[in-house]
Amino acid sequence: MTVLTGIEGGTYPHGNSILVSGADQTVLIDPSLSIVEWGGIGTHSSRTVDSIALSHVHEDHVPGLSLYPDVPVWVHEGDRAALASVEALVSVYGLPAEAEPAFTRSLLHDYHFTARPDAQPFAEGDVIDVGGSTITVVHTPGHTPGHCCLFIEPEGVLYLGDIELTGFGPYYADRESSLSDFEASIARCREIEAEWYVTFHHKGTYTDRQDFITALDAFGAAIDRRDAALVEFLREPRTLGELVEHRFLYRPHVDLPWVDAAETRTITQHLDRLVERGAVVAIEPDRWRTV
Repeated sequence: MTVLTGIEGGTYPHGNSILVSGADQTVLIDPSLSIVEWGGIGTHSSRTVDSIALSHVHEDHVPGLSLYPDVPVWVHEGDRAALASVEALVSVYGLPAEAEPAFTRSLLHDYHFTARPDAQPFAEGDVIDVGGSTITVVHTPGHTPGHCCLFIEPEGVLYLGDIELTGFGPYYADRESSLSDFEASIARCREIEAEWYVTFHHKGTYTDRQDFITALDAFGAAIDRRDAALVEFLREPRTLGELVEHRFLYRPHVDLPWVDAAETRTITQHLDRLVERGAVVAIEPDRWRTV
């Protein structure tokens, strides 16, 4: 099992791919943009890639598919449709219509997107046997409906995908992302004992379980901070537009075409749960305040 640490330490748009080589086959997990810029895995392994497994389908996890058009691809059923075409992937993000053409061009030219409608589905508990090592699918939705962690044995490696442990916190702003599912997935990862914990971005590899638990708890705490920030800001009645303009996910200076859509999706999920808990009340169809 080899961690292919991406350019600039796997900082977005790059990432840390995983190579699992056994007696029977070699599996490449999440072929990053770095894999493309390296021209494949040749500088890291003399083995060929026999199959590819994806933790989920987002632009930065699939660039390397373009290098292996004939290699079988495995992904969870919840994300498989996003590989059918570039239009299908664009729809995942829930962008405003005016932002879609530029993002489509970026997917094709910057991320080398290659449609794989032939991708095969895997599910919770499925095992890929490479010969001497196995890769077990752990379904951890929230970031996307089909996001999965992958547990590699006997090496004892839990690959976390985009449960990435960064200070930014969990991202559940796509059209079909789920805040509640993400919280459940964080809790599940906390219970899995491994020797190594590997993230796709930034943080890379944790070798100490307590360090991992500390980082995971800090990562999840961003959800509570967003709740608290909304409750504080809603001490005065606000509309959804005012909440989106204030920013609870991105910093105010970030001005990208998809930010408003991401803020809207994130804030709406928090509002729903705060209303359910009785912390916030809707005083008009598009206006809320703290109770």
